Amino acid sequence: MAKTRVGIINVTGYAGIELARLLCRHPEVELTSVTGRSNAGKPLAEVFPHLAGIDLTITPHLEAVDFIFSALPHKESAQEIIPMLEGEAKVVDISADFRLKEAENYPRWYDFTHPAPRLLEEAVYGLPELHRDMIATEKLVANPGCYPTGAILAIAPAIKAGLVAPDIIFDSKSGISGAGRTLKLNTHYSEANEDTSAYALEGHRHLPEITQEIEALAKKQTFAITFVPHLVPMTRGILTTAYASLVPGKVAGGRTGEDELVKYFEDFYQDEPFVRVVKSPPHTKHTLGSNYCHIFPTIDRRTGRLVVISCIDNLVKGAAGQAIQNMNIMLGLPETTGLESLAVYP
Repeated sequence: MAKTRVGIINVTGYAGIELARLLCRHPEVELTSVTGRSNAGKPLAEVFPHLAGIDLTITPHLEAVDFIFSALPHKESAQEIIPMLEGEAKVVDISADFRLKEAENYPRWYDFTHPAPRLLEEAVYGLPELHRDMIATEKLVANPGCYPTGAILAIAPAIKAGLVAPDIIFDSKSGISGAGRTLKLNTHYSEANEDTSAYALEGHRHLPEITQEIEALAKKQTFAITFVPHLVPMTRGILTTAYASLVPGKVAGGRTGEDELVKYFEDFYQDEPFVRVVKSPPHTKHTLGSNYCHIFPTIDRRTGRLVVISCIDNLVKGAAGQAIQNMNIMLGLPETTGLESLAVYP
């Protein structure tokens, strides 16, 4: 049986490069076309020597494929994808262009007017742990952002069980690769090394995405969400700490309550192949290079506040790995296909 032909639009960004690395060893698909305007005409392995096993030339336009990944920046991605949706190929968009359901959010958070508002309702938000059934039946899937993946997975079980008050704080720390390959002053080595900084305190563009999914899980209950991202001097990884007040009477006090909380999380994720509820606070290195999310829920006994820590690799579960996880579901393949690798250590 012929393998599914897969193409990557904009292979030269970090997400695109990671897609190529993971797809080249996927047993059920064949990476047959990759694009990149600045390096068109060059062998992929020449531009990225670590991909020496992939015999492909970067082209300016995608050739005939059955499945498309778009790794273009926001705004550019929608413009490229919309005409492609008229064909038979299925699409996973790694940009933010189809994540938000309300078109009016795009001018505010992404500084452009969405060119196809009707597609926002049709697109499925590609977090398999919440939307697996819908992902399996749709043609266009919007891959979640890296910060929202860690944040939503950290709090989803507590939201679903009605354990927390509608006021949540997310403190997230990301490696520099999350800012992309384009040069910026704050990501230069001499600027970012030995330095940690908070940014986007006026509101990060991933905030409406987090809010949208949490409120949908809570059956449209309104939440006040504070999200503060930080840049830390490492290449990969996101560590998120979620804080929320527990609803009185929902869990017992002391150690019994902590055990009850862990049980809520374990039950919620018991059938999820890439989420692990762990017994001690995870490190970013525990998920480095893998598609896993590690989650540690606990209760601050002094305040009675829920505290949940999650870790992901921002380029794998936070981008390319989750995109392939979505592809597997859309193609009716085992969800873990091509994504079984464990974390890299040290």
